[in-house]
Amino acid sequence: MSEYEVPAGIDVLRVFCGPDGRHGNALGVVRDGRDHPDEVSRQELARKLGFSETVFVDDPERGHLDIYTPGLRLPFAGHPVVGAAWLLDLEILELGVGEVFARQDGEFSWITARPEWAPPRTLQQYGSVAEVDALPAPPPGEGWLYAWAWEDEAAGRVRARAFPRRDDGIAEDEATGAAALLLSAQLGRALNIMQGRGSQILTAPAPGGAVEIGGRVVLAQSSPFGD
Repeated sequence: MSEYEVPAGIDVLRVFCGPDGRHGNALGVVRDGRDHPDEVSRQELARKLGFSETVFVDDPERGHLDIYTPGLRLPFAGHPVVGAAWLLDLEILELGVGEVFARQDGEFSWITARPEWAPPRTLQQYGSVAEVDALPAPPPGEGWLYAWAWEDEAAGRVRARAFPRRDDGIAEDEATGAAALLLSAQLGRALNIMQGRGSQILTAPAPGGAVEIGGRVVLAQSSPFGD
């Protein structure tokens, strides 16, 4: 993240926190998308904020969302949608890919998404957790890499790290819902993923080839709205 000061009207969340409430992937939520009405201004704000994703709320009642990385606009991404669903307390969110259903289950917030919504990722399996942990950030090569290994295959426990490798200042993504979605769909089973420094992502197969993605969300910085 850059040194740019988060302006008024933006909440900062941490999504997919670990069991101790730490870590998670930072997310900026612009509560009123009208403050940044076009793609150029939204992209510029996302770049200045420096979070792996920033989400703009165009309709808080209908949950209409617009998602940006520091360098591009995304039709779907996991941790922004999970975070926005938790913050807005909605059961349905509207994205360019379609409606996303959300639910709250105790300390976990869940969304149901389809694998074809996720941007392409290379899901590369390694032989051990130690090999994943030893990777530099980012590893040599091009294209989005999701490096993973079984920690306990029988229990569905996975160790993962994510590397966008897109030259936008994000060397390693702390917690990546879209990649977890793709991995769960590829393996055809529920997963308990420990990613990055200590973030946790849960997945579960859903009807019709969809996948549920769940995790803990905490408010790191509340928007200083004056109303």
